[in-house]
Amino acid sequence: MRIGIDKDVCIGAGQCALTAPGVFTQDDDGFSALLPGREDGAGDPLVREAARACPVQAITLDD
Repeated sequence: MRIGIDKDVCIGAGQCALTAPGVFTQDDDGFSALLPGREDGAGDPLVREAARACPVQAITLDD
């Protein structure tokens, strides 16, 4: 799986980081970011739920 975050769409709600903290974080500006080495989701079962939790659908998943 490949995870994408559209930085132009992200509003920094932080739902992804709250839902899947092992994969997502927030950068210094408060916007979503992937933790280093987690670009593939690292098998975390909560990645799909984190993408669904994004209020502006800034997260994309490609299987």
